Amino acid sequence: MADALTSIRLSDDKVEIINQLLLPHITEWLTIDTIEQAHDAIKTMKIRGAPAIASLAALSVSQHLSQALRARPPPEFLSSPESLKAHVSPILDFLFTARPTAVNLGAATRRLTRTLQTSLDAGKDPRAIAEYLIEDGRQIAAEDVGRNKAMAKWGGDWLVEEVKGKGGSGDGLNVLTVCNTGSLATSGYGTALGLITYLHEASKLGRAYYTQTAPYHQGSRLTALELKTLQIPSTMIVDTMVGSLFQHHNIHAVAVGADRIARNGDTANKIGTYNTAVLAARHNIPFIVVAPITTVDLDVADGSGIPIEHRPPLEACVVRGALYPPSLDTQGNKAQAVVMITPEGLDGIYNPSFDVTPAELISAIVTEKGVAVKGSDSRFDLSSVV
Repeated sequence: MADALTSIRLSDDKVEIINQLLLPHITEWLTIDTIEQAHDAIKTMKIRGAPAIASLAALSVSQHLSQALRARPPPEFLSSPESLKAHVSPILDFLFTARPTAVNLGAATRRLTRTLQTSLDAGKDPRAIAEYLIEDGRQIAAEDVGRNKAMAKWGGDWLVEEVKGKGGSGDGLNVLTVCNTGSLATSGYGTALGLITYLHEASKLGRAYYTQTAPYHQGSRLTALELKTLQIPSTMIVDTMVGSLFQHHNIHAVAVGADRIARNGDTANKIGTYNTAVLAARHNIPFIVVAPITTVDLDVADGSGIPIEHRPPLEACVVRGALYPPSLDTQGNKAQAVVMITPEGLDGIYNPSFDVTPAELISAIVTEKGVAVKGSDSRFDLSSVV
């Protein structure tokens, strides 16, 4: 199987991200040197995907503190534990503001806050506290790949058995996904796309289907690129073709990622996920949510408590792509352009980045700890998978 793509590249303290706004036509690595650059990359979606943005935020803190430890003379904030806390806490708060819906980002910043406070309570000196924070930040990113492979296997095996239980063979499974949940959205392997990859590796996959996922086209730009790179048989569909696909093709499941899962199972994910879930329920197709434990927010009772990010209206009016027929720019890359597809000056544009799929439409919620399905009361109990 071909090597997967990656969203983040590390070398000692050097942090680089692939600029996902230019994919699939141009591969540009951006160096992240400051907290401000990390915040901007997350906010402007140069990097996206709930696990990936949490990893970048954590790594930017590790990089910042590592640079401080090497600085001569050392910065003032390393003069005392109190000074270090006064410096680091606003940084974590600032990073958290980059994107409000993805709970993984908050989980990462809260984890680093706990590490900071625990070290302070233990009476550590400021340099030792910084070292603990550096290591914890790097661990947040490193842990992601193992989690993803575990949840992919849990979800893939569950689907195979689900199909067998309904009289199917469990082979040649066709799975639809929404948005991009692969290596570009995580630190590696992916969540829902990881499930598809696992089925392919196990020779259980027939074909992967994926929506274009307007208006940012994460499906047609990023999922398409990942599946092509991995040489996984796949078919792209326009978002409005989901119902037609379910009518005319044998789709065994829908697998999606999540940006936040409420305690009752209501799930916020990329806009268009709710539409797909409604159609899947109409056609009795299992709808599977695949996400790490850090995406489950037990402090939020249901979907009504999940904050929904609204993107700038302009983003719904323009598309970016390579010129066709292809031409090269002065650097030898495919020339790209941003094109407005709507009339200028529209009075109203509704552009939420996420929607919430009610738990009643979800068949299974998968984390690295296992698979949760609804009980006899038709409700999820997520305690076994968090």
